[in-house]
Parts: sequence; C-alpha cells; structure tokens
Amino acid sequence: MKRQPSGTPATVLLTQAGVPFAVHAYDHDPAAPSYGLEAATVLGVAPERVFKTLLADADGRLTVAVVPVSGQLDLKALAAATGAKRAAMADPEDAERATGYVAGGISPVGQRKRMPVVVDESARGAGVGEALVMAALARAEAEGAKSVDLTSRPSREGANRLYIRLGFEARQTNVYRLKVEPPASGHRQ
Repeated sequence: MKRQPSGTPATVLLTQAGVPFAVHAYDHDPAAPSYGLEAATVLGVAPERVFKTLLADADGRLTVAVVPVSGQLDLKALAAATGAKRAAMADPEDAERATGYVAGGISPVGQRKRMPVVVDESARGAGVGEALVMAALARAEAEGAKSVDLTSRPSREGANRLYIRLGFEARQTNVYRLKVEPPASGHRQ
C-alpha cells in the first residue's frame, strides 16, 4: 500500500514541487488577538515580513489576498486588481469550504478550489510569487495538465521576468474583455 505524504496540503504540494520551505512551529496562545502578529512576535520576525491569507468576495467570486499581518486588506484595491466593482471579506465558512483550511490557518497554497490570488506589492522580491507559481505548476502536473498559461499585464515587469526565468514562453495574444451589464432598453445594439 502506497503511503500518503504527511503534512498540510501546502507542505505536501511544496515538497512535491521541490520548493524549499521551513516549518516554524510554536505554541499558539488562544488569548492572542491576532494569529499573524502572534507568529511574528514568537518567531522574532518583523510583522511587515509575515503575511496572512485572507479570502474576499469580489463581485461574487472568491479571491485570495496575501497581505502583511501588520496591515489590513484594502478591499477597493483588491477590487481594482481583479477588475471587480466591489469586494468584501468572505464569510469564514465559505472560506473554509473553498480552501480546506480552518480560518486563521489558511494558506495560499494547496487549497481545494482554484481561485485568483493577489499578493500585496510589499512581498515583491521575497520569493512569494515564485513559490506560488511553483506550487501551481506542481498541482497542474499532479492533475495531468498538458500546459499552463498565465496572464500578466506588461506593466508587471518583475512578474513577467519571473515567468520567463521559470521557462514560460511569452505568447503573442490579444485578450478582450466585455463587461456585460443589463442594457437600459432591454437589448444590445
């Protein structure tokens, strides 16, 4: 009988992808007002270098946001980044069902459902983007995908360099979007 890998879905996926990581365990204080700030304090890391994973509802679509534990999620900025009109924090039960994690311990890696992931710009250069892409590639391989396509704006120069460095090929494509809104007269001309 084949032995199943142990760990969280995130650590299993990162191990399968060959992405280096370290587990930093500590005893959680149930009286701590913030999981993230508690982790930063216990581990001796500046809170702006420790990130939390939050789920938001952006125009009816669950979206993952990764932000420093020292700050709050800017819902207007998240809506703008995802092309949504508005965003609100997701219901914790919806977040748990969609991710397979318990609220307060949600990872952006190894979630049950595929969702857009938006990472705070302060994480640039910290390896977060590469770790997320490598985990996504491991999942795609495990599910038998024949290829992986990413979309990225030309202005995201750092992300685009990362994709090329990881072996992605830039493709000449046009992406078109039509926002569908009910017409005032009841039909489209």
